[in-house]
Amino acid sequence: MAAWIPLIKTALPYVVQVVSIAIPAFTSKADDNKNSEIIHKQISELQSAVTQNAESVKILAEQLKGTIEGIDTAALKIQQEVALLKRLCLLAIIIASVSVVFALASVLTK
Repeated sequence: MAAWIPLIKTALPYVVQVVSIAIPAFTSKADDNKNSEIIHKQISELQSAVTQNAESVKILAEQLKGTIEGIDTAALKIQQEVALLKRLCLLAIIIASVSVVFALASVLTK
């Protein structure tokens, strides 16, 4: 047994180094499991957030579509009103021109 004591004293610093290196490797696997659980939780949270964002974007797209359709119908209505107003202005110009001609004819014939 006395022969083992010098060997143990010689090997003890190396054993301490090996153990100090090996213990974090074993504990990091436990941390990896915790990190893995956290990562899976974060992934599921991100997936739910992406799903909610996709639904929100879909709702916004539908609202935008409705708004654009409303703008298109209003623009069509305004174009029709502008065309009507142009015709009325042209009619007013024609009537005013005819009135000016009759007024000049009336003044010149006296």
